[in-house]
Amino acid sequence: MAEKKNTLIIAEAGVNHGGDYETAVRMIHSAKQAGADYIKFQTFKAENLVCRSASRAEYQRRNCGGEENQFEMLKRLELDFDSFISLKDECAGAGIGFLSSPFDLESIDFLSNLRMDFWKIPSGEVTNLPYLERIASKGGRVIMSTGMCSIDEVKDAIHVLTCNGIPRNDIALLHCNTQYPTPVEDVNLRAMETLRKLGCGMTGFSDHTVGTAIPVAAVALGAEIIEKHFTLDKNAAGPDHIASADPAELAAMVRAIRDVESAIGSPLKHVTESESGNVAVARKSIVASRFIGKGETLSEENLTVKRPGNGLSPMLWHRVIGTKAVRDFNKDDLITV
Repeated sequence: MAEKKNTLIIAEAGVNHGGDYETAVRMIHSAKQAGADYIKFQTFKAENLVCRSASRAEYQRRNCGGEENQFEMLKRLELDFDSFISLKDECAGAGIGFLSSPFDLESIDFLSNLRMDFWKIPSGEVTNLPYLERIASKGGRVIMSTGMCSIDEVKDAIHVLTCNGIPRNDIALLHCNTQYPTPVEDVNLRAMETLRKLGCGMTGFSDHTVGTAIPVAAVALGAEIIEKHFTLDKNAAGPDHIASADPAELAAMVRAIRDVESAIGSPLKHVTESESGNVAVARKSIVASRFIGKGETLSEENLTVKRPGNGLSPMLWHRVIGTKAVRDFNKDDLITV
């Protein structure tokens, strides 16, 4: 049997640090304690990312309140480049992997110097040709979220990456819905099946639902990567806290995913070691329903089936019927032939 691979679990801090470096540090240690493999941030300069007049998404207005526009919101949530250098060092000391999604070309150039294990392309950049070309020019493995995307847009992005030097097997695709929080009826986990058919290296799920049931279900359906937003405080001000897991939920999700990994097993149907001792207890044998004298013909009139199951299997019933009793049998004696 092939060696089982653990699901790669990414704790998405995003901008849930609220632009505060010390909060980001606390999130690193919280993600490590929860058992995540990576913590992921978002790297951007607001002036490179969004026009000053751009309005916020409806969920951002709902979750944040106030009258600020998207630029003002993002500027407030921004961390400077030096902070990310320090956060990567903090991750190394804590024993958890560091990732950050770049949201502009300058941030790509900066993050390339940090030598992350993966590039993480956010859903909003899948249709950004200059962005994809810049990522590909840096080389390395890529994880790409696909929220808001048609399958043709996903194919186009893969084409750009592969034509610019990224091997197809080094691209992982995450099914995603970018509503925060995502209505359960819009999750559509089976879209992972379609993404898997594109022949990239791995397939997974980036989750924005409330709770942890959906990402656990995604693992049962074959997700090899799970990304889940988390926060230290669901009641904190910010666009993503309401759709994020708190530390206890994140830890519970990780435990549940690891349990599901163990439970998936192999296609082989067999009696496991843990249940083998119950065979004799739960199954039945052919037994005497009354006293049977030696030489008497065994029939449905003097035989029945009862526990325990350490005698003749009832599957031999028709072979036993019509034979002669080899000895005297009292009621409930196991029949031998």
